[in-house]
Amino acid sequence: MTSRKELEARRLGEAARIRLALNSMRTEAREKVKGGPGTIAFVKEELCIGCDQCTIVCDDDAIELYDTPLASPILDIDVNRKAKILRDPCTGCRLCVLACPTDAIIMIDR
Repeated sequence: MTSRKELEARRLGEAARIRLALNSMRTEAREKVKGGPGTIAFVKEELCIGCDQCTIVCDDDAIELYDTPLASPILDIDVNRKAKILRDPCTGCRLCVLACPTDAIIMIDR
């Protein structure tokens, strides 16, 4: 069984890997995505798959995952996880937008 310490080390390693991968695209992508203190991230719930990538890259702890019922008659799963942006801690840095694999996170004006 994986210990809490091993899991935390793996999570930090994964965060570093994601940041490194994003660095190559960051300059170009940041120019296309609005951001800054006057903006806030917003999650389109229907696109969010609960993958946790946004929470890994968020330096501001402005994203949390919550459980929601799964609306699929095919899968037999009780809950599905979705991301939620916490308005006050969000600084509009755009890292979550760049990390989201399904484009579920967008930047909107505060």
